Amino acid sequence: MKTTSVYPLLGLIAAFCVTLVVLITSVEVVVYFHPDYFEKEYTKYNVLEKVPMEMEDLLTVTDEMMDYLRGDREDLVVNTLVDGEEREFFNAKEKRHMADVQGLFLGAVKLREGAALLALLCGAYLLLKEEGQTLLRMLQWGIGLFIGAMAGLAALLSTDFTKYFTTFHLIFFDNDDWLLDPETDLLINIVPEGFFRDTAYAIAFLFLGVCLLIWLAAAFLRRRAKKQRNETI
Repeated sequence: MKTTSVYPLLGLIAAFCVTLVVLITSVEVVVYFHPDYFEKEYTKYNVLEKVPMEMEDLLTVTDEMMDYLRGDREDLVVNTLVDGEEREFFNAKEKRHMADVQGLFLGAVKLREGAALLALLCGAYLLLKEEGQTLLRMLQWGIGLFIGAMAGLAALLSTDFTKYFTTFHLIFFDNDDWLLDPETDLLINIVPEGFFRDTAYAIAFLFLGVCLLIWLAAAFLRRRAKKQRNETI
């Protein structure tokens, strides 16, 4: 069937949606499901020297915080032992900020669901029109462009992470609750800037790896299909 201009466009939309799904899932995997990730980061940045707690108690607080971000608990009222005294870990300002962060996380999940649905619809339409090769070709193009953009972003972040870390907060938060004080707010002490830098790089590494595998799979399928066509001629 003759390819029309709409087919490559649908392929690019599918490719963009696939990369978006992979990106959001990469964030989820690193932040939620990486074994011992937080404990390793807490040890790396000597968090227990700044926050007088037992590691077990701090990890429990972390688990409760992650449950909140996933929407599995209604609030961040978390009591624990700090410097030998029982108290609420999160103060009012930290709770407001984490409510904003939760909004970003839950919004990203909804965005992923929408992107996955759109990718399936575009892909199914192209397959029904016998445009599987167009889908694979544009998947390669789209993923290639997205990988290039992410690599450029990673290179940019490496030049001045603090600057772009601040820019991120200014874009996504409409208040100054994210400006935490290490003297009064425990949250900034358990997740210092270095933690976010490590996390960003871990997400980028996982994202680029999965995208590369998808690109190689698309290339393999295109090559196999071309070989089969040549054999039938």
